[in-house]
Amino acid sequence: MKAGPDMAMVAALVGDPARSNMLTALMSGRALTATELAQEAGITPQTASSHLAKLEAGGLILPEKQGRHRYYRLSGPDVAAVLEGLMGLAARAGHLRTRTGPSDPELRRARVCYDHLAGDFGVRMLDTMTEKRFIRRHKGTVTLTPDGERFMTEFGIDLAALTGSRRPLCKDCLDWSVRRSHLAGALGAAILDRLYELKWAKRRTESRVVAFTPKGELQFKALFGTPND
Repeated sequence: MKAGPDMAMVAALVGDPARSNMLTALMSGRALTATELAQEAGITPQTASSHLAKLEAGGLILPEKQGRHRYYRLSGPDVAAVLEGLMGLAARAGHLRTRTGPSDPELRRARVCYDHLAGDFGVRMLDTMTEKRFIRRHKGTVTLTPDGERFMTEFGIDLAALTGSRRPLCKDCLDWSVRRSHLAGALGAAILDRLYELKWAKRRTESRVVAFTPKGELQFKALFGTPND
């Protein structure tokens, strides 16, 4: 057997339908209880506990205890990026679940991917920043240019605080619905937080949907364009 990362072990953890539904629910960035995750997976709390123990042992989730309650969240943004990539691969290969509803178009339009903006708006934002040479993308790397640094500072982003983090400043993340990349990393998270702070957009309760206000959408379009421009 060859030495190296055990990809098969991670794939087995993610590949179980119940665990897959649990992990997808945690892509919202929120910490959820075992009961909430059991409901997301459509299984009993007892069965959910077994699945959660496996995911925790595999390093994909982390537990957090607050008082008598125990919560779970993804162990990091890299887990969310892998899940988003797998969703894109499943969609491209035609492995789609027939779960439809009024929220689907909204999820494709703008949603949170762990802690950054995804969907049509997220992809368009990265495209515009690349076109304006605020972002440089080359051979899989994503870097912020000097013009991009000035733009982000004017937008209200504290870059000094972000560069002090161990997390990559810029990273692309394959968007499952558009099948192209949106902006992840510390900068992607900071931009989404800034959109909330400016009240241009807000998280939809109990959903990954990011809902823009009419004014916020106009402001976002002025800076980053919109899908279909």
